[in-house]
Amino acid sequence: MSSIATRPFYPTPNILYVAYNKCFVRYYAYAMANESGTHEEPILLEDFNFELPDAQIASEPARPRDASRLLVVNRSTGAWIDRTFQSLAEHLEPGDVLVVNDTRVVKARVQGLLERTGRDVEVFFADPVDGNRWGARLRPGKRIRPGDRIVIDPAEDHPIYIEVGGPLDHGLRELSLSKDSALTVPELLDAYGHIPLPPYIEREDNPSDQTDDQTVYARHDGAIAAPTAGLHFTDGIFASLKDRGIETAQVTLHVGIGTFIPVRTADARKHRLKPERFEISEESAESLNRARADGRRIIAVGTTTTRTLEYAIKKDGRFSAGTGETDLYILPGYRFEAVDGLVTNFHLPGSTLLLLVSAFAQPRSVLAAYRHAIKSGYRFYSYGDASLFI
Repeated sequence: MSSIATRPFYPTPNILYVAYNKCFVRYYAYAMANESGTHEEPILLEDFNFELPDAQIASEPARPRDASRLLVVNRSTGAWIDRTFQSLAEHLEPGDVLVVNDTRVVKARVQGLLERTGRDVEVFFADPVDGNRWGARLRPGKRIRPGDRIVIDPAEDHPIYIEVGGPLDHGLRELSLSKDSALTVPELLDAYGHIPLPPYIEREDNPSDQTDDQTVYARHDGAIAAPTAGLHFTDGIFASLKDRGIETAQVTLHVGIGTFIPVRTADARKHRLKPERFEISEESAESLNRARADGRRIIAVGTTTTRTLEYAIKKDGRFSAGTGETDLYILPGYRFEAVDGLVTNFHLPGSTLLLLVSAFAQPRSVLAAYRHAIKSGYRFYSYGDASLFI
């Protein structure tokens, strides 16, 4: 049985050696954390790893979407029950407000040729900087220099040229379309782009991914990946929620590359998130504020929705309409003020997403639920099954 992401710090099979080194890393991280006088317990990434068989990494979504499984977990006791997503409304209460992220995935991957060498280059448009200037990842990128040009569709009479600028944060490069280009970046992506599937889905994207990797309520272009907890929803699910007296509201957070940058520090607190753009409408802000005033629960669909709501409430003490950026990084020990329940997928070991879920419920309960999900054959990651922490 093969597996991924298993104990990245200590690959040795010698149990005593692993135990010794784990204790050393824990002591070292604690010492470094306290050097500044904070006296806070480190949050060791090692404690959020688990072993997952490759066969449980979903490469295709459930069909129909709401046929996926749902693990319902009591965040106070850690008890769980196995259901299907079609039963979601049964586990919520009349008056609850279910909040979704209505961002829409753009076709952010574009294939081109490096003009100087003729070498194939993949351009992954990650974040807009200003107008037609974007931050992007280039693959392979080590030998690409500032001033180089990447040619898109060289067979055309008037090919498109992308000009390479200097480095940006988080391994991105600044790119811009040549001044004589007739296209904007969104138009370029629409015409030549591919859906950016996660690297653990080991296949090329296909036409069905353009639908499968979008939520049914996606409205606003800007994400480089879907808010995957929303992929399970169908019109039938929303009808069952309405019948039970459950309200819905929308926020927008454009999922960016920061969500997927791995944590590379032994103490997870030292990681930093790249800011992502969000918007809360006047209608949604009013709905959420009414729910809080009435003492009704707010249920977030996905970690992106959770971060948006928590950032908004901590910023103003209430939900306000507007746009902005958030780099809120939620770790165990965080005090939630906006969210009372969380619908989410099963996440990568040691990821910022798993850390957020572990902050919402007790880490021990979350990892126990994950062990049960693995043993019970749940499907993991973007196209996988769902969980409800309530």
